[in-house]
Amino acid sequence: MLGKTVKTEAMATRDAYGKTLVELGRENRNIVVLDADLSSSTRTCLFGEEFPERFFNVGIAEQNMIGLAAGLATCGKIPFVSTFAVFASGRVYNQVRQCIAYTNLNVKIVATHGGISVGEDGPSHQCTEDVALMRALPNMTVIVPSDAIETRKAVRATAEQVGSVYMRLGRPKVPVIYDEKMNFEIGKAILLKDGNDVAILGTGIMVAKALEVASLLAEEGVNARVIDVHTIKPIDQDMIIEAAKDTGAVVTAEEHSIIGGLGSAVAEVLVENYPVPMLRVGVKDEFAESASAEELLMRYGLTTSDIFHAAKKALEKKKQTI
Repeated sequence: MLGKTVKTEAMATRDAYGKTLVELGRENRNIVVLDADLSSSTRTCLFGEEFPERFFNVGIAEQNMIGLAAGLATCGKIPFVSTFAVFASGRVYNQVRQCIAYTNLNVKIVATHGGISVGEDGPSHQCTEDVALMRALPNMTVIVPSDAIETRKAVRATAEQVGSVYMRLGRPKVPVIYDEKMNFEIGKAILLKDGNDVAILGTGIMVAKALEVASLLAEEGVNARVIDVHTIKPIDQDMIIEAAKDTGAVVTAEEHSIIGGLGSAVAEVLVENYPVPMLRVGVKDEFAESASAEELLMRYGLTTSDIFHAAKKALEKKKQTI
């Protein structure tokens, strides 16, 4: 599917999440929201203000929150559970595995403050392994929206789909690349720009950067394909294989460790179906430091320039295989 992009003001995906929760709460009384004393940061406070009888602040007891959400799901409720990504994936991993994924309960874990763009909070709060952890769990759908509009669509799609979901959102404001007419479907990647020289597959905040890279490459006569892989699991194998066949070179870009995230997922698809030269842009096998979001993205190689050079290198590798 071809997605239409527009230029508009930036907005944090967590802000879009909070507003969409309120809309869903008005439409469906079975929607309930749980938070672990971070509702002003996750934006679930908006839901709590309008629907206090359906909002549960469990305090700093994330593991208990998962068990409570599981119980509510068995009673026909649709629980949305929120906290920071580092807690929503790491601190509660066993509870998510045993109580939600194993039983495939209808619980939606929506984590904010994912990746290193958390910034000054430092490595204790910068989660770069959450997608890997959640992707490994059977029955778990994993979604990473790229902007506010896609987040709103994704949250609504998540509420409609029955089953376990992990959605990763961010802290900072990010460019809005879609318009309201965009069509979001879980498991179906979005073709943002066609091209036959190299394919750049991005997720989350890296999608906007991938579009910028395509414009820079076009100035050099390189026609890059850009794909928004918003669903890491189940991943859109057909679009990935088609991109590899049409371009012969692939670059992935993610604000996550290159181990276990989008890059790993794409590599798994290609190595079994259509191997081509491929490079992964993301956090290497290391923890980040405490600094501003922009400083960290530069320090750990998650900039437009890094994607650009990876694409050029992939093109060189492609030439060597011809």
